[in-house]
Amino acid sequence: MDFKLILQIVGVVLGLLYLYLEYKANIWLWLVGLAMPAVHAILYLRAGLYADFGMEIYYVLAGLYGLVAWLLARGKAEDKNDSRGICRTPSRTAGVLFAVFVILHFGLYLFLSRLTDSTVPFWDSFTTALSVIAMWMLSKKYVEQWLVWLVVDAVTVGLYFYKGIPLTACLYVLYTVLAVVGYRK
Repeated sequence: MDFKLILQIVGVVLGLLYLYLEYKANIWLWLVGLAMPAVHAILYLRAGLYADFGMEIYYVLAGLYGLVAWLLARGKAEDKNDSRGICRTPSRTAGVLFAVFVILHFGLYLFLSRLTDSTVPFWDSFTTALSVIAMWMLSKKYVEQWLVWLVVDAVTVGLYFYKGIPLTACLYVLYTVLAVVGYRK
């Protein structure tokens, strides 16, 4: 069996488990989210998706941050009888997040287009910059993170089919549908 295919299969299984746990707002999503990036990092590097490869390193760090943030929030909720549940993104925060996205996208695009052999620098940097934003929003339990993931997932479907990793692209088709369901829930 082809190594790239094995990576896709393992990544899809971990991705489905992660998505289920995210949908349930289960803290175990962060532990699965530490294993999944290792598999995807190798896959994306082999496919020439360099920003996505780098994003996987960010996902490990963000996963550690998210796990700690959720553990601390749970501790505060137990101590103060305060529910640290899902909430809306404050409008000021949304503006800052948009500015961060623009800066990240532009910076990653310049890096990929000038310093790598990437064939998709615009879209690779676009999905990576938005993913950074969405992951941070998830750690804060902002409901609009689902909308950001929806855009990321929809664009990623085409990108991954184009780059020859169809099983992973199909996983992102499911992610796209479930982002809508997650937001509506």
